Amino acid sequence: MIRVTDSDSRHGDGIPRRSVVQAGALGIGGLLLPDLLRARAAQASVDPQRAAEKTAVILFWCCGGPGHMETWDPKPEAPAEYRGPFGAINSNVDGIQLGELMPEQAKIMDRLAIVRTVHHSSGDHTRANHWMLTGFEGPDDNDTDAGPAQRNPSMGSATARLRGPNRPGMPPYVAIPHLRGTENFFHYHAYAGSSYNPFNIDSDPNEKSYAVRDLNPAPGLTLGRLQNRRAFLEKFDRFRAAADRALAERDGAYQRAFDMLTGPEAHAAFDLSTEPAALRDRYGRHTFGQSALLARRLVEAGVTFVTVNCVPWDHHGTPQLKTEEGAKLLIPHLDRALASLVRDLVDRGLFDRTLVVAMGEFGRTPKMNENGGRDHWGDTFSVLFANGRMRMGQAIGKSSARGEYPLDRPTTPQDVLATVYQHLGIDPHAVTFEDRTGRPVYLLDGGQAIRELTG
Repeated sequence: MIRVTDSDSRHGDGIPRRSVVQAGALGIGGLLLPDLLRARAAQASVDPQRAAEKTAVILFWCCGGPGHMETWDPKPEAPAEYRGPFGAINSNVDGIQLGELMPEQAKIMDRLAIVRTVHHSSGDHTRANHWMLTGFEGPDDNDTDAGPAQRNPSMGSATARLRGPNRPGMPPYVAIPHLRGTENFFHYHAYAGSSYNPFNIDSDPNEKSYAVRDLNPAPGLTLGRLQNRRAFLEKFDRFRAAADRALAERDGAYQRAFDMLTGPEAHAAFDLSTEPAALRDRYGRHTFGQSALLARRLVEAGVTFVTVNCVPWDHHGTPQLKTEEGAKLLIPHLDRALASLVRDLVDRGLFDRTLVVAMGEFGRTPKMNENGGRDHWGDTFSVLFANGRMRMGQAIGKSSARGEYPLDRPTTPQDVLATVYQHLGIDPHAVTFEDRTGRPVYLLDGGQAIRELTG
């Protein structure tokens, strides 16, 4: 067992570290880059070869829960009330069909793999979001009046802590375009250290107003003033270091934040204007498409984990969108963005080292409701993988004829996360983080990488 401790979440003098950092924060509007980029040397079970290969992950997070029958597990032979408003189309792999709104993915099915029997048996957004993002069952939506607390680190935050960025001057973990959505609370560090929260750009890369605010100093804050403020903070921190171990151990967080603000790497990576118009058109001139293109730029530049937040998928019918309306609105955009990303990764020689995952917190009820929508369903749903080193061109597991439950090869959220961690060279069963009480907790306490994918 490799035990990883961190003083970032505990403060010996009773003053929250965030309050101290806010005294300076390099003057960046609201986001604490020093806190975000604090990167202690983690004593972790990480495969140095995978780290040297700069393996990375792009997660298409379909918050709200996409219907598995409309996407990766259609049931064209089921009764109409189960089949839904759409049919199925053949892919370029014999015997594998996708929903009819996914023609682009169908053309590259030989570079994709679908696990159709992921299950956790919860229909609660909050509980299921936590389960799929951390590997552990989350709190019920009604557990606390103060709002649900994150119990375990997200895989993005764990990756940020254990692997760090693939290139100096870049953040390890980025969220595009934002992290809003249906009870979408659990992309964060929990007790792993606030330094490992995502760099949330909170700006739509498809909009003319797109700008990564926190890469630019506040108005009037020149490079000279920034350097002066940095020098002041260093003196202030030396004064406090004797009383605050967290400050004494920050290991160059301000230096990395300063490098991001003043160096060209991050600015260039987030700048979509340098991409050819034809390529931007190929991804699609919409939020999903331009976010996927930006994700490719970021992993190429050295970001290790990127979450593309694709919302909203909670299509009950009334008052939300009906299944047919929501599917037509979102699935073609997701289809084009994901397929274009995979083709682009292949063309640029990035497909072996980059794992693409697409999933939500659960699927939708196999039988449509009276409002023309589908409700929440965690008994079986689909997760898509794409990677050049894994075994592609297959559908793993089989759900029942009406899409209600697994018939064979049931797969758990921890199996999904173990597969992601294996790609990154992280052994999740050999690493513990100290929780808020100081108790060591395994990154995962079960699950195995999906053998049909990884061999």
